[in-house]
Amino acid sequence: MIGFVGSTLDASKMGPSRWHKWRPTVGLCMHEDLRVDRLELIHGGVHEGLARYVQSDIGSVSPETEVRLRQLDFTNPWDFEEVYGKLLDFARAYPFDPDAEDYLIHITTGTHVAQICLFLLTEARYLPGRLLQTNPSRGQAPDGVGLWSVIDLDLSRYDSIATRFAVAAAEGSSFLKSGIDTRNPAFNRMIDEIEQVAVRSRAPILLMGPTGAGKSQLARRVFELKRLKHQVTGAFVEVNCATLKGDSAMSALFGHKKGAFTGAAADRPGLLRAADKGILFLDEIGELGLDEQAMILRAIEEKRFLPVGSDKEASSEFQLIAGTNAELGDAVAGGMFRDDLFARLNLWTFELPALRERIEDIEPNLDYELDRFAEREGVRVSFNKEARRAFLSFATAPDALWSGNFRDLAATVTRMATFAPAGRIDVATVEAEKARLKRFWGGGARVPDTLEALLDGETLESIDPFDRVQLAEVVRICRRSRSLSEAGRTLFSASRARRASSNDADRLRKYLHRFGLDWAGLQA
Repeated sequence: MIGFVGSTLDASKMGPSRWHKWRPTVGLCMHEDLRVDRLELIHGGVHEGLARYVQSDIGSVSPETEVRLRQLDFTNPWDFEEVYGKLLDFARAYPFDPDAEDYLIHITTGTHVAQICLFLLTEARYLPGRLLQTNPSRGQAPDGVGLWSVIDLDLSRYDSIATRFAVAAAEGSSFLKSGIDTRNPAFNRMIDEIEQVAVRSRAPILLMGPTGAGKSQLARRVFELKRLKHQVTGAFVEVNCATLKGDSAMSALFGHKKGAFTGAAADRPGLLRAADKGILFLDEIGELGLDEQAMILRAIEEKRFLPVGSDKEASSEFQLIAGTNAELGDAVAGGMFRDDLFARLNLWTFELPALRERIEDIEPNLDYELDRFAEREGVRVSFNKEARRAFLSFATAPDALWSGNFRDLAATVTRMATFAPAGRIDVATVEAEKARLKRFWGGGARVPDTLEALLDGETLESIDPFDRVQLAEVVRICRRSRSLSEAGRTLFSASRARRASSNDADRLRKYLHRFGLDWAGLQA
Protein backbone atom coordinates (compact mmCIF):
# COMPACT_ATOMS: atom_id res chain seq x y z
CA MET A 1 0.00 0.00 0.00
CA ILE A 2 1.16 3.53 -0.79
CA GLY A 3 -0.36 6.55 0.92
CA PHE A 4 0.13 9.71 2.95
CA VAL A 5 0.03 9.88 6.73
CA GLY A 6 -3.08 11.79 7.73
CA SER A 7 -1.99 14.77 9.82
CA THR A 8 -5.50 14.97 11.33
CA LEU A 9 -7.23 11.63 10.74
CA ASP A 10 -4.27 9.46 11.80
CA ALA A 11 -3.49 11.53 14.90
CA SER A 12 -4.69 10.57 18.41
CA LYS A 13 -3.73 10.84 22.04
CA MET A 14 -1.86 8.03 23.75
CA GLY A 15 -3.92 5.55 25.70
CA PRO A 16 -6.35 2.63 25.13
CA SER A 17 -9.06 4.94 23.76
CA ARG A 18 -7.10 5.45 20.56
CA TRP A 19 -8.01 1.95 19.41
CA HIS A 20 -11.68 2.97 19.30
CA LYS A 21 -10.99 5.99 17.10
CA TRP A 22 -11.02 5.50 13.34
CA ARG A 23 -7.55 6.20 12.00
CA PRO A 24 -7.51 5.34 8.27
CA THR A 25 -3.90 4.20 7.93
CA VAL A 26 -3.88 2.12 11.10
CA GLY A 27 -7.38 0.75 10.43
CA LEU A 28 -6.34 -0.53 7.01
CA CYS A 29 -3.88 -2.88 8.63
CA MET A 30 -6.54 -4.30 10.98
CA HIS A 31 -8.85 -5.83 8.35
CA GLU A 32 -9.02 -9.62 8.24
CA ASP A 33 -9.85 -9.53 4.51
CA LEU A 34 -7.03 -7.18 3.53
CA ARG A 35 -3.46 -8.19 4.17
CA VAL A 36 -0.92 -5.42 3.80
CA ASP A 37 2.57 -6.87 3.48
CA ARG A 38 4.30 -3.52 3.04
CA LEU A 39 3.19 0.06 3.60
CA GLU A 40 5.01 2.97 1.97
CA LEU A 41 3.97 5.81 4.29
CA ILE A 42 4.67 9.24 2.79
CA HIS A 43 5.06 12.14 5.21
CA GLY A 44 6.56 15.61 5.46
CA GLY A 45 9.40 16.41 7.82
CA VAL A 46 7.05 18.21 10.23
CA HIS A 47 4.98 15.03 10.58
CA GLU A 48 7.83 12.58 11.17
CA GLY A 49 6.80 12.08 14.81
CA LEU A 50 3.24 11.22 13.81
CA ALA A 51 4.50 8.87 11.11
CA ARG A 52 6.63 6.98 13.64
CA TYR A 53 3.68 6.84 16.03
CA VAL A 54 1.50 5.30 13.29
CA GLN A 55 4.34 2.93 12.39
CA SER A 56 4.53 1.73 15.99
CA ASP A 57 0.75 1.18 16.29
CA ILE A 58 0.67 -0.80 13.03
CA GLY A 59 3.47 -2.94 14.38
CA SER A 60 1.22 -3.77 17.36
CA VAL A 61 -1.88 -4.77 15.37
CA SER A 62 -0.23 -6.18 12.24
CA PRO A 63 3.32 -7.43 12.95
CA GLU A 64 3.55 -8.93 9.45
CA THR A 65 3.25 -5.46 7.86
CA GLU A 66 6.53 -3.74 7.07
CA VAL A 67 6.11 0.02 7.36
CA ARG A 68 8.58 2.14 5.41
CA LEU A 69 8.62 5.85 6.13
CA ARG A 70 9.11 8.00 3.02
CA GLN A 71 9.81 11.66 3.73
CA LEU A 72 8.60 13.96 0.95
CA ASP A 73 8.55 17.69 1.64
CA PHE A 74 6.57 20.27 -0.33
CA THR A 75 7.24 24.00 -0.29
CA ASN A 76 3.53 24.50 -0.96
CA PRO A 77 1.44 21.33 -0.47
CA TRP A 78 -1.46 23.02 -2.33
CA ASP A 79 0.55 23.62 -5.50
CA PHE A 80 -0.56 21.05 -8.10
CA GLU A 81 2.59 21.30 -10.21
CA GLU A 82 4.99 20.84 -7.28
CA VAL A 83 3.05 17.99 -5.68
CA TYR A 84 2.51 16.16 -8.98
CA GLY A 85 6.15 16.62 -9.99
CA LYS A 86 7.59 15.27 -6.74
CA LEU A 87 5.18 12.33 -6.65
CA LEU A 88 6.05 11.59 -10.29
CA ASP A 89 9.76 11.52 -9.34
CA PHE A 90 8.91 9.15 -6.47
CA ALA A 91 6.96 6.85 -8.83
CA ARG A 92 9.72 6.79 -11.46
CA ALA A 93 12.37 5.92 -8.87
CA TYR A 94 10.33 3.23 -7.10
CA PRO A 95 11.26 -0.39 -8.00
CA PHE A 96 7.76 -1.58 -8.92
CA ASP A 97 7.33 -5.28 -9.74
CA PRO A 98 3.68 -5.74 -10.85
CA ASP A 99 4.22 -9.41 -11.67
CA ALA A 100 5.17 -10.24 -8.08
CA GLU A 101 3.20 -7.66 -6.09
CA ASP A 102 -0.22 -5.99 -6.03
CA TYR A 103 -0.31 -2.28 -5.21
CA LEU A 104 -3.06 -0.29 -3.51
CA ILE A 105 -2.94 3.51 -3.66
CA HIS A 106 -4.64 4.91 -0.56
CA ILE A 107 -6.29 8.27 -1.33
CA THR A 108 -8.25 8.93 1.87
CA THR A 109 -5.43 10.73 3.66
CA GLY A 110 -3.31 13.67 2.55
CA THR A 111 -4.45 16.99 1.11
CA HIS A 112 -6.99 17.11 -1.71
CA VAL A 113 -4.16 18.08 -4.04
CA ALA A 114 -2.15 15.01 -3.01
CA GLN A 115 -5.19 12.76 -3.46
CA ILE A 116 -5.88 14.09 -6.95
CA CYS A 117 -2.24 13.71 -7.97
CA LEU A 118 -2.18 10.12 -6.70
CA PHE A 119 -5.27 9.47 -8.82
CA LEU A 120 -3.67 10.99 -11.93
CA LEU A 121 -0.46 9.02 -11.49
CA THR A 122 -2.43 5.81 -11.05
CA GLU A 123 -4.55 6.47 -14.13
CA ALA A 124 -1.39 7.17 -16.13
CA ARG A 125 0.15 3.91 -14.83
CA TYR A 126 3.13 5.64 -13.24
CA LEU A 127 1.73 4.04 -10.09
CA PRO A 128 0.75 0.57 -11.37
CA GLY A 129 -1.90 -0.18 -8.80
CA ARG A 130 -5.56 0.17 -7.83
CA LEU A 131 -7.11 3.10 -6.01
CA LEU A 132 -8.28 2.45 -2.45
CA GLN A 133 -10.60 4.52 -0.28
CA THR A 134 -11.50 4.02 3.38
CA ASN A 135 -14.23 5.37 5.63
CA PRO A 136 -15.42 4.82 9.22
CA SER A 137 -18.02 2.21 10.06
CA ARG A 138 -21.60 3.42 10.21
CA GLY A 139 -24.25 2.22 12.64
CA GLN A 140 -21.83 0.02 14.53
CA ALA A 141 -19.92 0.31 17.75
CA PRO A 142 -16.69 2.19 17.06
CA ASP A 143 -13.85 -0.26 16.60
CA GLY A 144 -11.23 1.81 14.77
CA VAL A 145 -11.21 -0.53 11.79
CA GLY A 146 -13.64 1.14 9.39
CA LEU A 147 -14.45 0.04 5.86
CA TRP A 148 -12.41 -0.13 2.65
CA SER A 149 -13.22 -0.32 -1.06
CA VAL A 150 -11.58 -0.07 -4.46
CA ILE A 151 -13.07 2.95 -6.21
CA ASP A 152 -13.27 5.10 -9.32
CA LEU A 153 -13.27 8.88 -9.10
CA ASP A 154 -14.97 11.54 -11.20
CA LEU A 155 -12.37 14.10 -12.27
CA SER A 156 -14.80 16.32 -14.16
CA ARG A 157 -14.58 19.04 -11.50
CA TYR A 158 -10.82 19.25 -11.68
CA ASP A 159 -10.55 21.02 -15.04
CA SER A 160 -7.92 23.37 -13.64
CA ILE A 161 -5.27 20.69 -14.10
CA ALA A 162 -6.20 19.74 -17.67
CA THR A 163 -3.04 21.46 -18.83
CA ARG A 164 -1.02 18.97 -16.80
CA PHE A 165 -2.47 16.17 -18.94
CA ALA A 166 -1.46 18.05 -22.08
CA VAL A 167 2.10 18.42 -20.78
CA ALA A 168 2.27 14.70 -19.93
CA ALA A 169 1.04 13.75 -23.41
CA ALA A 170 3.57 16.09 -25.02
CA GLU A 171 6.33 14.48 -22.95
CA GLY A 172 5.25 11.04 -24.20
CA SER A 173 5.27 12.19 -27.83
CA SER A 174 8.68 13.80 -27.41
CA PHE A 175 9.93 10.56 -25.87
CA LEU A 176 8.79 8.58 -28.91
CA LYS A 177 10.61 11.07 -31.15
CA SER A 178 13.83 10.67 -29.10
CA GLY A 179 13.50 14.31 -28.13
CA ILE A 180 13.81 15.51 -31.75
CA ASP A 181 11.81 18.70 -32.33
CA THR A 182 10.19 17.50 -35.54
CA ARG A 183 8.28 20.08 -37.60
CA ASN A 184 6.26 18.00 -40.06
CA PRO A 185 2.59 18.39 -38.97
CA ALA A 186 1.40 15.04 -40.34
CA PHE A 187 4.27 13.16 -38.68
CA ASN A 188 3.69 14.92 -35.35
CA ARG A 189 -0.02 14.04 -35.44
CA MET A 190 0.85 10.41 -36.12
CA ILE A 191 3.28 10.31 -33.17
CA ASP A 192 0.60 11.79 -30.88
CA GLU A 193 -1.74 8.97 -31.92
CA ILE A 194 0.94 6.31 -31.39
CA GLU A 195 1.63 7.70 -27.91
CA GLN A 196 -2.04 7.28 -26.96
CA VAL A 197 -2.21 3.77 -28.40
CA ALA A 198 1.06 2.75 -26.73
CA VAL A 199 -0.14 3.56 -23.22
CA ARG A 200 -3.78 2.50 -23.61
CA SER A 201 -3.66 -0.68 -25.69
CA ARG A 202 -1.90 -4.02 -25.80
CA ALA A 203 -3.22 -4.86 -29.26
CA PRO A 204 -0.73 -5.41 -32.12
CA ILE A 205 0.69 -2.32 -33.82
CA LEU A 206 1.65 -2.29 -37.51
CA LEU A 207 4.33 0.17 -38.61
CA MET A 208 4.55 0.61 -42.37
CA GLY A 209 7.05 2.64 -44.35
CA PRO A 210 10.15 2.42 -46.53
CA THR A 211 13.43 0.96 -45.35
CA GLY A 212 15.31 3.42 -43.16
CA ALA A 213 12.21 5.43 -42.18
CA GLY A 214 12.73 4.60 -38.48
CA LYS A 215 10.33 1.70 -37.81
CA SER A 216 12.79 -0.21 -35.64
CA GLN A 217 13.76 2.82 -33.57
CA LEU A 218 10.13 3.81 -33.05
CA ALA A 219 9.21 0.27 -31.94
CA ARG A 220 11.99 0.35 -29.35
CA ARG A 221 10.85 3.76 -28.10
CA VAL A 222 7.29 2.42 -27.71
CA PHE A 223 8.75 -0.36 -25.57
CA GLU A 224 10.76 2.11 -23.47
CA LEU A 225 7.66 4.27 -22.94
CA LYS A 226 5.58 1.28 -21.82
CA ARG A 227 8.37 0.16 -19.51
CA LEU A 228 8.57 3.67 -18.03
CA LYS A 229 4.86 3.38 -17.21
CA HIS A 230 5.29 -0.14 -15.74
CA GLN A 231 3.20 -1.74 -18.50
CA VAL A 232 5.87 -4.25 -19.51
CA THR A 233 8.44 -6.08 -17.43
CA GLY A 234 9.90 -8.37 -20.10
CA ALA A 235 12.39 -7.74 -22.87
CA PHE A 236 12.27 -6.06 -26.26
CA VAL A 237 12.94 -8.81 -28.80
CA GLU A 238 13.59 -7.76 -32.39
CA VAL A 239 13.93 -10.00 -35.42
CA ASN A 240 14.05 -9.31 -39.14
CA CYS A 241 11.71 -11.85 -40.71
CA ALA A 242 13.67 -11.73 -43.97
CA THR A 243 16.38 -13.72 -42.14
CA LEU A 244 13.93 -16.47 -41.12
CA LYS A 245 13.89 -18.93 -43.97
CA GLY A 246 12.95 -22.59 -44.32
CA ASP A 247 12.70 -24.98 -41.38
CA SER A 248 14.76 -22.74 -39.12
CA ALA A 249 12.02 -20.08 -39.08
CA MET A 250 9.64 -22.17 -36.96
CA SER A 251 12.40 -23.09 -34.54
CA ALA A 252 13.63 -19.50 -34.17
CA LEU A 253 10.17 -18.12 -33.49
CA PHE A 254 8.45 -20.86 -31.51
CA GLY A 255 11.39 -22.89 -30.18
CA HIS A 256 11.93 -26.63 -30.41
CA LYS A 257 12.42 -29.69 -28.28
CA LYS A 258 15.68 -31.59 -28.16
CA GLY A 259 15.78 -34.17 -30.95
CA ALA A 260 12.94 -32.51 -32.91
CA PHE A 261 15.11 -32.60 -36.04
CA THR A 262 18.68 -33.29 -37.07
CA GLY A 263 20.94 -30.90 -35.21
CA ALA A 264 18.49 -30.13 -32.41
CA ALA A 265 20.91 -31.08 -29.65
CA ALA A 266 19.11 -29.14 -26.90
CA ASP A 267 15.80 -27.44 -26.16
CA ARG A 268 15.40 -23.97 -27.62
CA PRO A 269 12.87 -21.57 -26.04
CA GLY A 270 12.32 -19.41 -29.17
CA LEU A 271 11.80 -15.69 -29.64
CA LEU A 272 8.15 -15.65 -28.55
CA ARG A 273 9.02 -16.96 -25.10
CA ALA A 274 11.98 -14.57 -24.91
CA ALA A 275 9.48 -11.73 -25.35
CA ASP A 276 7.21 -12.93 -22.52
CA LYS A 277 5.71 -9.90 -20.69
CA GLY A 278 7.56 -7.67 -23.15
CA ILE A 279 7.37 -6.69 -26.80
CA LEU A 280 8.14 -8.76 -29.90
CA PHE A 281 9.07 -6.65 -32.93
CA LEU A 282 8.78 -8.58 -36.18
CA ASP A 283 10.35 -6.38 -38.84
CA GLU A 284 9.50 -7.14 -42.47
CA ILE A 285 6.64 -9.39 -41.34
CA GLY A 286 5.56 -9.77 -44.96
CA GLU A 287 8.57 -12.05 -45.47
CA LEU A 288 7.18 -14.70 -43.10
CA GLY A 289 5.88 -17.92 -44.60
CA LEU A 290 2.18 -18.71 -44.49
CA ASP A 291 2.63 -21.47 -41.88
CA GLU A 292 4.54 -19.14 -39.57
CA GLN A 293 1.87 -16.49 -40.10
CA ALA A 294 -0.84 -18.91 -38.96
CA MET A 295 1.04 -19.76 -35.77
CA ILE A 296 1.79 -16.09 -35.05
CA LEU A 297 -1.92 -15.31 -35.37
CA ARG A 298 -2.83 -17.98 -32.83
CA ALA A 299 -0.08 -16.81 -30.48
CA ILE A 300 -1.45 -13.26 -30.66
CA GLU A 301 -5.03 -14.28 -30.00
CA GLU A 302 -4.61 -17.15 -27.53
CA LYS A 303 -1.11 -16.49 -26.14
CA ARG A 304 -0.28 -20.14 -26.85
CA PHE A 305 1.74 -21.96 -29.51
CA LEU A 306 3.35 -25.32 -30.14
CA PRO A 307 7.17 -25.55 -30.23
CA VAL A 308 8.64 -27.72 -32.98
CA GLY A 309 8.70 -31.38 -31.95
CA SER A 310 6.68 -30.83 -28.78
CA ASP A 311 3.27 -32.24 -27.89
CA LYS A 312 2.83 -29.68 -25.11
CA GLU A 313 1.89 -26.08 -25.80
CA ALA A 314 3.96 -23.17 -24.54
CA SER A 315 2.64 -19.73 -23.62
CA SER A 316 3.88 -16.16 -23.79
CA GLU A 317 2.22 -12.86 -22.86
CA PHE A 318 3.81 -10.53 -25.37
CA GLN A 319 2.65 -7.52 -27.36
CA LEU A 320 3.41 -7.61 -31.07
CA ILE A 321 4.73 -4.71 -33.10
CA ALA A 322 5.12 -5.56 -36.78
CA GLY A 323 7.04 -3.61 -39.39
CA THR A 324 6.92 -3.77 -43.17
CA ASN A 325 8.10 -1.82 -46.20
CA ALA A 326 5.62 -3.67 -48.44
CA GLU A 327 1.96 -3.04 -49.13
CA LEU A 328 0.44 -5.91 -47.13
CA GLY A 329 -2.93 -5.36 -48.80
CA ASP A 330 -1.34 -6.21 -52.14
CA ALA A 331 0.35 -9.24 -50.57
CA VAL A 332 -3.03 -10.46 -49.28
CA ALA A 333 -4.53 -10.05 -52.76
CA GLY A 334 -1.64 -12.04 -54.23
CA GLY A 335 -2.00 -14.88 -51.70
CA MET A 336 1.35 -14.15 -50.03
CA PHE A 337 -0.05 -12.89 -46.72
CA ARG A 338 -2.94 -14.25 -44.66
CA ASP A 339 -5.99 -11.99 -44.69
CA ASP A 340 -6.94 -12.96 -41.10
CA LEU A 341 -3.48 -11.95 -39.80
CA PHE A 342 -3.61 -8.71 -41.76
CA ALA A 343 -7.04 -7.97 -40.28
CA ARG A 344 -5.63 -8.57 -36.78
CA LEU A 345 -2.65 -6.30 -37.41
CA ASN A 346 -4.69 -3.60 -39.10
CA LEU A 347 -6.34 -2.32 -35.90
CA TRP A 348 -3.49 0.13 -35.24
CA THR A 349 -1.67 0.85 -38.49
CA PHE A 350 0.71 3.77 -38.89
CA GLU A 351 2.69 4.63 -42.00
CA LEU A 352 6.02 6.35 -41.47
CA PRO A 353 6.79 8.78 -44.29
CA ALA A 354 10.04 8.77 -46.24
CA LEU A 355 12.64 11.43 -45.42
CA ARG A 356 11.96 13.28 -48.66
CA GLU A 357 8.35 13.70 -47.48
CA ARG A 358 9.62 15.40 -44.32
CA ILE A 359 12.24 17.82 -45.59
CA GLU A 360 11.42 20.29 -42.80
CA ASP A 361 12.62 17.61 -40.34
CA ILE A 362 16.06 17.25 -41.90
CA GLU A 363 17.53 20.10 -39.85
CA PRO A 364 16.44 18.86 -36.37
CA ASN A 365 17.50 15.33 -37.33
CA LEU A 366 20.85 16.70 -38.44
CA ASP A 367 21.43 18.06 -34.93
CA TYR A 368 20.23 14.77 -33.42
CA GLU A 369 22.73 12.78 -35.49
CA LEU A 370 25.54 15.13 -34.45
CA ASP A 371 24.60 14.49 -30.81
CA ARG A 372 24.61 10.73 -31.43
CA PHE A 373 28.05 10.99 -33.01
CA ALA A 374 29.33 12.86 -29.96
CA GLU A 375 27.94 10.22 -27.58
CA ARG A 376 29.33 7.38 -29.68
CA GLU A 377 32.78 8.77 -30.42
CA GLY A 378 33.31 11.10 -27.49
CA VAL A 379 34.03 14.03 -29.83
CA ARG A 380 31.77 17.04 -30.34
CA VAL A 381 31.59 18.12 -34.00
CA SER A 382 29.67 21.10 -35.41
CA PHE A 383 29.14 22.95 -38.70
CA ASN A 384 30.45 26.36 -39.51
CA LYS A 385 27.69 28.72 -40.66
CA GLU A 386 28.39 28.54 -44.41
CA ALA A 387 28.77 24.76 -44.41
CA ARG A 388 25.49 24.24 -42.56
CA ARG A 389 23.64 26.50 -44.99
CA ALA A 390 25.20 24.71 -47.99
CA PHE A 391 24.32 21.26 -46.67
CA LEU A 392 20.70 22.11 -45.79
CA SER A 393 20.20 23.74 -49.19
CA PHE A 394 21.38 20.54 -50.86
CA ALA A 395 19.56 18.16 -48.47
CA THR A 396 16.16 19.83 -48.85
CA ALA A 397 16.30 20.36 -52.62
CA PRO A 398 13.62 18.59 -54.74
CA ASP A 399 16.23 16.38 -56.44
CA ALA A 400 17.65 15.05 -53.15
CA LEU A 401 16.52 11.41 -53.24
CA TRP A 402 17.48 10.20 -49.75
CA SER A 403 16.76 6.70 -51.02
CA GLY A 404 17.96 5.17 -47.75
CA ASN A 405 15.94 7.71 -45.74
CA PHE A 406 17.24 8.36 -42.21
CA ARG A 407 19.94 5.71 -42.59
CA ASP A 408 21.33 7.80 -45.45
CA LEU A 409 21.24 10.91 -43.29
CA ALA A 410 22.91 9.16 -40.34
CA ALA A 411 25.68 7.81 -42.59
CA THR A 412 26.14 11.25 -44.17
CA VAL A 413 26.59 12.93 -40.78
CA THR A 414 28.99 10.23 -39.64
CA ARG A 415 31.17 10.70 -42.72
CA MET A 416 31.21 14.49 -42.50
CA ALA A 417 31.90 14.44 -38.74
CA THR A 418 34.73 11.95 -39.19
CA PHE A 419 36.41 14.00 -41.92
CA ALA A 420 35.75 17.38 -40.27
CA PRO A 421 39.03 19.28 -39.74
CA ALA A 422 39.52 20.26 -36.09
CA GLY A 423 35.96 19.27 -35.18
CA ARG A 424 34.31 21.76 -37.58
CA ILE A 425 32.50 20.65 -40.72
CA ASP A 426 33.49 23.16 -43.41
CA VAL A 427 32.22 23.86 -46.93
CA ALA A 428 34.88 21.61 -48.49
CA THR A 429 33.70 18.66 -46.37
CA VAL A 430 30.09 19.34 -47.37
CA GLU A 431 30.97 19.56 -51.06
CA ALA A 432 32.81 16.24 -50.90
CA GLU A 433 29.80 14.59 -49.26
CA LYS A 434 27.41 16.11 -51.79
CA ALA A 435 29.48 14.62 -54.64
CA ARG A 436 29.48 11.22 -52.91
CA LEU A 437 25.68 11.25 -52.46
CA LYS A 438 25.07 12.34 -56.06
CA ARG A 439 27.16 9.44 -57.32
CA PHE A 440 25.28 7.04 -55.05
CA TRP A 441 21.82 8.34 -55.96
CA GLY A 442 22.63 8.40 -59.65
CA GLY A 443 24.03 4.87 -59.65
CA GLY A 444 20.80 3.12 -60.62
CA ALA A 445 19.49 3.30 -64.18
CA ARG A 446 16.25 5.26 -64.30
CA VAL A 447 13.78 6.04 -67.00
CA PRO A 448 14.17 9.77 -67.73
CA ASP A 449 11.49 12.03 -66.26
CA THR A 450 10.78 13.62 -69.65
CA LEU A 451 7.29 13.78 -71.05
CA GLU A 452 8.70 13.06 -74.55
CA ALA A 453 9.45 9.52 -73.40
CA LEU A 454 5.86 8.99 -72.23
CA LEU A 455 3.61 10.84 -74.63
CA ASP A 456 3.42 10.98 -78.40
CA GLY A 457 4.06 14.29 -80.16
CA GLU A 458 0.40 15.07 -80.86
CA THR A 459 -0.63 14.54 -77.22
CA LEU A 460 2.31 16.58 -75.97
CA GLU A 461 1.46 19.47 -78.29
CA SER A 462 -2.08 19.54 -76.90
CA ILE A 463 -0.85 20.19 -73.35
CA ASP A 464 -0.32 23.79 -72.24
CA PRO A 465 3.23 24.67 -71.13
CA PHE A 466 1.86 25.39 -67.64
CA ASP A 467 0.44 21.87 -67.38
CA ARG A 468 3.62 20.31 -68.78
CA VAL A 469 5.67 21.62 -65.87
CA GLN A 470 3.14 20.25 -63.35
CA LEU A 471 2.84 16.88 -65.09
CA ALA A 472 6.62 16.47 -65.27
CA GLU A 473 6.87 16.98 -61.49
CA VAL A 474 4.05 14.48 -60.89
CA VAL A 475 5.86 11.89 -63.04
CA ARG A 476 9.11 12.51 -61.14
CA ILE A 477 7.43 12.00 -57.75
CA CYS A 478 5.62 8.87 -58.96
CA ARG A 479 8.82 7.24 -60.16
CA ARG A 480 10.54 7.90 -56.86
CA SER A 481 7.70 6.53 -54.70
CA ARG A 482 7.07 2.96 -53.63
CA SER A 483 3.33 3.08 -54.18
CA LEU A 484 0.52 5.18 -55.59
CA SER A 485 -0.55 6.04 -52.04
CA GLU A 486 2.92 7.28 -51.10
CA ALA A 487 3.13 9.44 -54.22
CA GLY A 488 -0.32 10.86 -53.46
CA ARG A 489 0.66 11.78 -49.90
CA THR A 490 3.76 13.57 -51.19
CA LEU A 491 1.97 15.50 -53.91
CA PHE A 492 -1.05 16.51 -51.81
CA SER A 493 0.73 16.93 -48.44
CA ALA A 494 -0.53 20.48 -47.87
CA SER A 495 -4.15 20.20 -48.99
CA ARG A 496 -4.75 16.79 -47.36
CA ALA A 497 -4.20 18.32 -43.92
CA ARG A 498 -7.22 20.59 -44.49
CA ARG A 499 -9.63 17.80 -45.48
CA ALA A 500 -11.66 15.68 -43.06
CA SER A 501 -10.96 12.62 -45.19
CA SER A 502 -8.68 11.96 -48.11
CA ASN A 503 -8.01 9.44 -50.82
CA ASP A 504 -4.76 10.70 -52.28
CA ALA A 505 -4.22 7.59 -54.41
CA ASP A 506 -7.56 7.97 -56.16
CA ARG A 507 -6.96 11.69 -56.64
CA LEU A 508 -3.59 11.01 -58.27
CA ARG A 509 -4.98 8.16 -60.39
CA LYS A 510 -7.63 10.49 -61.85
CA TYR A 511 -5.02 13.17 -62.55
CA LEU A 512 -2.81 10.75 -64.50
CA HIS A 513 -5.82 9.43 -66.41
CA ARG A 514 -6.43 12.93 -67.81
CA PHE A 515 -3.18 12.54 -69.78
CA GLY A 516 -3.62 8.86 -70.69
CA LEU A 517 -1.12 7.71 -68.05
CA ASP A 518 -1.35 5.16 -65.23
CA TRP A 519 0.77 4.07 -62.30
CA ALA A 520 1.92 0.77 -63.81
CA GLY A 521 3.09 2.50 -66.98
CA LEU A 522 5.25 4.95 -65.02
CA GLN A 523 6.97 2.10 -63.16
CA ALA A 524 7.82 0.14 -66.32
